[in-house]
Amino acid sequence: MALAIDPRTLDYVALGIFVTVSIFLIYLIIFIHDIPYEIAKKREHPHRDAIHVAGWVSLFLLHTIWPFLWIWAYLYKPGQGWGAETVQVEPSEELKGQLRLIDKLNEKVERLEKKLAAAEQNLDTYDKEVQGMTQSKGGNT
Repeated sequence: MALAIDPRTLDYVALGIFVTVSIFLIYLIIFIHDIPYEIAKKREHPHRDAIHVAGWVSLFLLHTIWPFLWIWAYLYKPGQGWGAETVQVEPSEELKGQLRLIDKLNEKVERLEKKLAAAEQNLDTYDKEVQGMTQSKGGNT
């Protein structure tokens, strides 16, 4: 006794397998193209949105820019930035001289402000004395 299967049933099974595999491949391609974006998101990359959009553009450019997106996502390091070396720069003698001059000028300004405050206080005291004399003279007449 042979098992008889209708040929249309096999066609539908084949079509179902084809659709399933096609959907899986499309998902796989999209997943692979999102890897640079996921790396950028994990590293808190400042250009993660640009990397995400460029990943989608890469789908239409036959994946030519995708390796560059991967590199771009890996270049930024959390806490270090772009990984460029930090160089300690010593100020020149000219700059040191200018900084000393600024310090001297700041000290001079502070002294002048103190003198001005003292002079204003003396002027206020003098004004009060003059007003007191004027009122006492006005009261006598």
